[in-house]
Amino acid sequence: MTVRRDVPSRCKFATKRRVPCNVREERRRAAGIREAVETAANTSVTVTDVGAAGADLVLGRYRIGRRLGAGGMGVVHLAHDEHLDRAVAVKRIEAANPAVARRAQREARAAARLAHPGIVALHEAGRDGDTVVLVSELVRGHTLSELLEEGALSDRDVVELAVALCDALAHAHGRGVVHRDVKPQNILVPARPDDAGGVAKLTDFGVAHVLGDDALTATGDIVGTLAYMAPEQASGGEVTVAADLYALALVVYEALAGVNPVRRGGAAETAKRIGTRLPALGRMRRDLPPGLCAAVDRAVRPDPRDRGDLADLRAALAEALEEVDDAPGTVAAPATETLRHVGTRVESDEPLRVPARIVAGTGAGLLVAAVAAWLGPALPLPLAAAGGVAAVLVALLPRLGWLLASGALVVTFAGDDAGGTAVVVGAAALAPVLLVRRDPQWWPAPALAPVLGAAALAVAFPAVAGQAPRPLQRLALGLVAAWWLLLAEAWTGDRLLDGAPAGTPTGEEMGADAGAALGDVLVPLATGGGLLVGVVWGVAALVLPYLVRGRAVAADVVGATAWAAGLATATQLAGATETGLVVPGAVLAAVVAVLVAASRGPRDTRIGDG
Repeated sequence: MTVRRDVPSRCKFATKRRVPCNVREERRRAAGIREAVETAANTSVTVTDVGAAGADLVLGRYRIGRRLGAGGMGVVHLAHDEHLDRAVAVKRIEAANPAVARRAQREARAAARLAHPGIVALHEAGRDGDTVVLVSELVRGHTLSELLEEGALSDRDVVELAVALCDALAHAHGRGVVHRDVKPQNILVPARPDDAGGVAKLTDFGVAHVLGDDALTATGDIVGTLAYMAPEQASGGEVTVAADLYALALVVYEALAGVNPVRRGGAAETAKRIGTRLPALGRMRRDLPPGLCAAVDRAVRPDPRDRGDLADLRAALAEALEEVDDAPGTVAAPATETLRHVGTRVESDEPLRVPARIVAGTGAGLLVAAVAAWLGPALPLPLAAAGGVAAVLVALLPRLGWLLASGALVVTFAGDDAGGTAVVVGAAALAPVLLVRRDPQWWPAPALAPVLGAAALAVAFPAVAGQAPRPLQRLALGLVAAWWLLLAEAWTGDRLLDGAPAGTPTGEEMGADAGAALGDVLVPLATGGGLLVGVVWGVAALVLPYLVRGRAVAADVVGATAWAAGLATATQLAGATETGLVVPGAVLAAVVAVLVAASRGPRDTRIGDG
């Protein structure tokens, strides 16, 4: 049963593989998440909770309290089991209509067959006059739908929940029960799961089908939720366990991609999408493990014979659990997703939260003002105003704003008879767009590399990149920072780390010659060995969270010291750089890593986190 309650949550998960409960609580509080659903908990309820002592008593033992919400065909109430002194959820279904009565009895019959930590338990069912009463366990937590809307789950959360749901459905299927309405609203996420199998609970078996029984609906009738229906279910055909597999895979797809690829603006448009080949999950999320994407894509194929089975999907999920990202909020609310259709490809742009937009806008504004001041184009606005406009644009539209701001600089340089400068600026601006595509708030960050290089501290940048939440993001930031450093060295002629290759023209020498900038600067830098430093920095940033975890200062100091020593050595080997330009930056990187980890607290990061 899905029931609601507006009480602050204490903690989402408390499994030993996760970030400690208090850290998750702070993240949730910062996101403004409200407690929205009551799910399983065997706690006593006072008379105040359930109303006066004269409140309704059903089935001779359950004292009915306040209404909590609606689930399926009935109304759900908090109740007190006076025999066992525990809180329960009571669904009352008015069964004067014979069809409704039969469906309520079918729900009770299906749920009574099941006993699994991943399924909301049915305690009792009975008749009270013209009302069917279903008594279930009471849980405190959220529906998966609400957590997705809040952007509160990480990829790893989603995968772990999906593994538990595979087990729950396998249990149901093994006892002849097909749920037929698997969707985020029918998946409860307890705040305090009792065990690994209870991190998610499947509820609402109101339209379930018990294999071998007479059909509850006439041939051709459709039950379930359109946006999650398997094609055979939507067409009124025979529904088997393959329909639940399809629906669960679609839920996983939506949770990871941030959008349901079937749902459209109305029922008619949604119905047209059912039975079509859906866009590959890997196109939406290129950072996910290929095996996971392939398993989900297979499970949502139109023909049930092509989907494999739950065991196949579970195996892929379990394998991916060690590889996917554990940063919360990686998927935004489906309602705010923007879809672009390019042929059969569907892409999704994740909107950034307000703090990330402010960071992105501020960084971009400072960068535009700094580049204009340094390279000196004749801007139509004062530097401060130009930076402010860029900051606002990027804060409002992070990706488009970045392209507009950098494009304006390129056009300004080109129009100021500085084609070579325009080429170099454009090459710098495109690098984060191409390599750090999903995270525009990090696009201005590589500018720190040349700034640090001016103080002989460029090697400290991997400590900054190492704070990014995604491994591929950290790797890409290291590469982009090295690229920007090489461009700055080529333009100024100064040695910020390794120095530009001999014969590279400086900014003054290339001047208006765009061809010289392309052929004598960009191509040699891109094909030379200078970008090996970027590889070293990217790998260093990638592994930093695994070595400096914020759990113990002594361990962090040891880990950061070893990491910094490896960073300095590898940077020297990659670029034959002088020790004086490497060691100070490496020392600063170690200090930054330890301080940031200590201020942030423990991170639950494992090797293979992707």
